[in-house]
Amino acid sequence: MPKSLKKSCTTQTSISKYFGGLSSSSPSNTQSGINQNPAQFSRGKKKLSSDNAFGLPTKRAKLSVQDQQVEDLDCEPASCQSTKETTLRSSRGAAGLCSSTLEKLKGFTCSAEPSDTASSKICDEGSIEGSHKNSLQQTAEEHEDEEEEVKEKESFRLDATKQAFPLSQFAKSGGAAGAGAGRGRGRGRGKRSAEQSPPLDSSATSGHSKSIYTPLEQQVIQLKQQHKDALLAVECGYKYRFFGEDAEVAAKELNIVCHLDHNFMTCSIPTHRLFVHVRRLVSHGHKIGVVKQTETSAIKASGANRNALFTRQLCALYTKSTLVGEDVNPVCRLGDVEEEGCGDVVLDPPDSFLLCISESWDKLKKQLTVGLVAVQPSTGDVLLDCFPDGQSRSELESRVLQINPVEILVPSDLSEETHRLLQSIASADDRVRIEKRESAQFEFASAMNTATEFYCHTQEKGSRSLSSVASLESQVICCLGPLIQYLQEFNLERVLRSESSFRRLSFESEFMILSAATLRNLDILNNQTDGGVKGSLLWVLDHTRTPFGRRLMRKWVSQPLTDPQSISERQDAVQEILESHSLTLNSIKSLLSHLPDLERGICSIYHKKSSTQEFYLINSSLSRLGNELQALLPAIQSQISSALLRGLLSDTPDLLAPAHSHLKVLNEKAAKSGNKTELFSDLSGFPVLQERREQIQTVIDEIQDHRQEIRLTLKAPALDYTTVSGQEFLIEVKNSLTSAVPPDWVKINSTKAVSRYHSPFLVERYKKLLQLREQLLLDCQREWTNFLDQFGEHYHTIKRAISHLATMDCLFSLAEVAKQGDYCHRQIMIRDGRHPAIDVLMGEHKQYVPNLTELQGDGRRTMIITGPNMGGKSSYIRQVALICVMAQMGSYVPASEARLGMLDGIYTRMGATDNIYKGRSTFMEELTEASEIIFRATERSLVILDELGRGTSTHDGIAIAHATLEYFIRDVKALTLFVTHYPPLCELERVYPEHVSNYHMAFLLNEPDIATDTDEVQPESITFLYQLTEGAAGRSYGLNVARLADIPDPILHTAARKARELESMVNSWEVQLSLWKHLYNIFCISGD
Repeated sequence: MPKSLKKSCTTQTSISKYFGGLSSSSPSNTQSGINQNPAQFSRGKKKLSSDNAFGLPTKRAKLSVQDQQVEDLDCEPASCQSTKETTLRSSRGAAGLCSSTLEKLKGFTCSAEPSDTASSKICDEGSIEGSHKNSLQQTAEEHEDEEEEVKEKESFRLDATKQAFPLSQFAKSGGAAGAGAGRGRGRGRGKRSAEQSPPLDSSATSGHSKSIYTPLEQQVIQLKQQHKDALLAVECGYKYRFFGEDAEVAAKELNIVCHLDHNFMTCSIPTHRLFVHVRRLVSHGHKIGVVKQTETSAIKASGANRNALFTRQLCALYTKSTLVGEDVNPVCRLGDVEEEGCGDVVLDPPDSFLLCISESWDKLKKQLTVGLVAVQPSTGDVLLDCFPDGQSRSELESRVLQINPVEILVPSDLSEETHRLLQSIASADDRVRIEKRESAQFEFASAMNTATEFYCHTQEKGSRSLSSVASLESQVICCLGPLIQYLQEFNLERVLRSESSFRRLSFESEFMILSAATLRNLDILNNQTDGGVKGSLLWVLDHTRTPFGRRLMRKWVSQPLTDPQSISERQDAVQEILESHSLTLNSIKSLLSHLPDLERGICSIYHKKSSTQEFYLINSSLSRLGNELQALLPAIQSQISSALLRGLLSDTPDLLAPAHSHLKVLNEKAAKSGNKTELFSDLSGFPVLQERREQIQTVIDEIQDHRQEIRLTLKAPALDYTTVSGQEFLIEVKNSLTSAVPPDWVKINSTKAVSRYHSPFLVERYKKLLQLREQLLLDCQREWTNFLDQFGEHYHTIKRAISHLATMDCLFSLAEVAKQGDYCHRQIMIRDGRHPAIDVLMGEHKQYVPNLTELQGDGRRTMIITGPNMGGKSSYIRQVALICVMAQMGSYVPASEARLGMLDGIYTRMGATDNIYKGRSTFMEELTEASEIIFRATERSLVILDELGRGTSTHDGIAIAHATLEYFIRDVKALTLFVTHYPPLCELERVYPEHVSNYHMAFLLNEPDIATDTDEVQPESITFLYQLTEGAAGRSYGLNVARLADIPDPILHTAARKARELESMVNSWEVQLSLWKHLYNIFCISGD
């Protein structure tokens, strides 16, 4: 058909889609076309026989995605011909159909969506007569229109992606269901317009058409529309399946096969391995939704929707901070881990905090205020804080490093500076996941409404009151509202109700301040080499035996105490553990070994997400601890003198008492196997379960009584039921005796020798029994949830007991540290001090050179430290800071003697690095840190400045370093350690002799050999002594380090000669200046 004759006309899609435009209503049939090749009609179909001359399909053709689109039809005066019709090539040429067939075909029409330009019409197709001529005409046009068809398909794909449904990309091109029909269409077609593309779930109304999606796929589409940001694992029988793009992502992360099934790409995982794969996906930063079947087969079979698809709904969501629930927390005993039984499980990090950040800018005061709330749903800890911050966001950075979150919740309109900071943290640690939420949730009015609705209906004992929430800072409330909404998606919001869980992150009067730079520069929590724990102060001090003790030790290290009484109590406890030979303390120490994570376990119970196995393991461990500590109570009272130890151990047995009563109710065997139907040993407290059990027993009795009738029927007095492959109550009859079987009995299965039947009575009763059993399972699940809720009433009491055990674990750990040798407890001066981490890393050879440190607030409080490069200056100042941190934790310190004053904070400026994310150069980063120290340090602080001013020219660097150091000496009056390579700064000792002293790291100088026959100058060679010595060093001997770094000799010789020249030049200037001063003085005296 010439293109000039094609016109757009809206009509119903005719059966010509499949039969090439067959009709008897039009005398003129030149528009018809017959496809001469029936093999092209359908992919995967057998070749049609000659009896089916026109390639009529023996089965109903399936529609592809494109087939669901509205067709453009050509309108003629006598007929309307579809331009999207499927033409069939006949093997017999232009033969006609019989009249009866044509009459039947006349009635087949498919309704199409009305277009924007015209209303729907019904057009009969042209008759088959003259089709041969039309097929020749169309064949001539096929090559001309082939390129147009390719463009049309590509255009359709683009149009489909613009539909409102976001999963359109899930469907494969053309639709698997309609692949056959799509291959059989003729090529003479006009272009489809984008405006005519209906939604992907649209379908034709004809009896011969069907939806392109299976019922399961339609169900997945609906679920995905509700949870677009999550990868959905959908329960389908014995496996969980991912669909579409979710399947492609999961297959890539899990290294499993992804394949095409119907319209979606899909991959699957076994149900019993769900926890492994969910944890892997979550560890890669994904949000995972678990969709489960909410109907059971027996109950569904008796319902009105017995023929419908199983209903499914989202039962759980998981991210890095919300891994709570029996789907992701299998019980792995310590033995399993040691035997690598759970080796492929991604383990939880020590802390899994979810951090929410809000900020506001006061235009009048020009002040930025930051609020944060951090919650750890797996342990129930809640931290909150509100503080002013500067452009560098240093305060926020220090708190983020202390909290160490795995997930951060921020508003979509977060400031650029804060966004850069979080991005730098997230890029450095790939564990961190950043979730952006609508900024409207962070507005005060919206957040307050959310908090009010959440707390005003709280009835739990120990819950936080609405008035206490309203008294919080506005920025904290702006964080609390979105956090409540977010946790409600995971059903983990209950942890925010507890008053005792809330804790202020920073109390300046209670904890020492450790800035972000200090935490980083001193390697307190992680080393700076690879970001690991080894080599850090935490690594040195952490000898804990329990997971909850490990988490508390991290808090102790990052927040040293400032209260002398609390420090003394810890030190006395550590000293008693260290020096006592009591068997009681050794028994208590052994009790802490091989314990599960009790803190996370009771929190999982509190959220009502615990499995029976986990509950029994946690509760039995708590009960055992309570009983054994109760037995040790008399010895504790008589043998332990430390008030802290005695208080912790005396209170714990009473706090663990509720665990005993809940353990007695459970059937141990059923709890360990996860069988909830037999879980409760005494049903007197569970009337619903008791009644259901009686109903089940009644049906079983009826079935057992029915045996008498069966025996009489079969004349077999000893006959009994048998069970095969899970089928119960089978009547087994030898095949030679089947003639005695009544005709209404149902044959279940058979073998060569026997056949097995159910009588009509058994069929009805067995069906009832299965329904009751599944109903019992549902009842048991409800009762189990109520049982966990009852245990949750004792959550705060038991958590206090676990906190006591964690404190004991940390005290035992500090005692282990003290056993390393030559450790003493806190005083005011450090004699023979050593770097705790380097001392351990160097092993038992005791190669670390100890040093003396003396700083007095009212005397010499500033030490200017010079010396050769690599002489040990940075290690020395780090060791002083770390010893102070350890002392105020209550730990023994690596020194033979120490007397230290109480510090309110430690501030450091060390290293030379830029910060690309924050847009700062090396020198800008250096001075920004120095500025923060100037504003925050007090006379009770320890300030460490390492080579301040080296990032710029010599004159500017010396000027900045001199002015800054003099400010700390004269105005701040803090205890200061100042490392420098600028000799002029040592002159400050003469200006402030009472407060400043010069020191250097000692070394032995080997004078270079000067060649007699050449002018080459050899660089100096020195030997490091690593001993702190009074007095200033004249030079830094950088060429010695160049030699150690294997810089080529010619470069070294040139550098040595140049250094001599520069040194001679400076010395000559100094001599001339001294001479001029001398002459000036003589002139002044003679003038007088």
